[in-house]
Formats: sequence, structure tokens, C-alpha cells
Amino acid sequence: MSNLHKALVAAVVSVAAALPMATTAQAAVKTGVLTCHVSAGVGLIFGSRRNVECEYRSRRGTTEFYKGRIDRVGLDVGVTRNSVIVWNVFEPTRRHGDLSGRYTGATAQATVGVGLGANVLVGGGENSIALQPLSVSAQTGLNLAAGVSSLHLTRAQAPVRR
Repeated sequence: MSNLHKALVAAVVSVAAALPMATTAQAAVKTGVLTCHVSAGVGLIFGSRRNVECEYRSRRGTTEFYKGRIDRVGLDVGVTRNSVIVWNVFEPTRRHGDLSGRYTGATAQATVGVGLGANVLVGGGENSIALQPLSVSAQTGLNLAAGVSSLHLTRAQAPVRR
């Protein structure tokens, strides 16, 4: 691992550890897992926009599909390939609601080859849903990002499997 790669990873871990965990008093019950496939993109210094296709799997075994985008405002420089972000979904009660809506939170990410990222987001209906990272996003490319991210989700049809 190069010195630059080590420095970037250390910076991301430090920033991510310093970020307050975005939670609400209401969002206390884990209802499932949201897996989002994020399109490749180019960071344009002050921000970026990437499309997402997501699958929510509830603890009860049901599946829902969402589409949307991730917008990042702040430092975002570089090029990345497709990536996957996986979040635990926390809601006010065990009764799962629609995840459609806008989620916001702080983000920190560094990529040199394969990179790390931290994305903690709160939003949805009445700002009562918390999306907390289950696994760090793994992506390839060259990128450095820190700032505020927002995730916009809408319900989608199940993808056509070939």
C-alpha cells in the first residue's frame, strides 16, 4: 500500500470517526437492509450526482425496489466506477413504512484503486428513518470526497431479470 493510499485511508477513517452518528430518538428498530448500486461518476470539485438502484430486504423477508440519486455537496474530486453501498434501516417501530423520500448526512470517502467511504443518512417520512452503514462502500477509481450527501429515493418496479 502506497504512502498516499495510507494517508487517504487514515484521513477518511479520522473524518468518519469524528462525524456524529445521525440518528433520531424515533428510529430505534432495525427493520431491514438497503443495498444500493451506485453509478460511476466524476466529482466536479464542489459536488457530484450519481444514480442509484436499490433493493430493500426486510427482516420479515419481503423485498422492495427503489431508484434515485445521491447528490454530494462539498469537496468531491476524481473519477469512480460503479460501487455498492449497504445500509441497515432503522425505523420508529417494527412496522416498516415506505422508504421514499430525501435523506441527508455527512460523508467522507477516499479512493485510490479500491477505497473506503462512510455514509450516515437520516430522512424519509417525517425524518424518522435512519440509514446507517452496514458495510463501507467499496469502489474503484481515484476520488477524494467530504461534505454533505443527500439520497433521494422513489419506489420502483422490480428489475427485469435475464
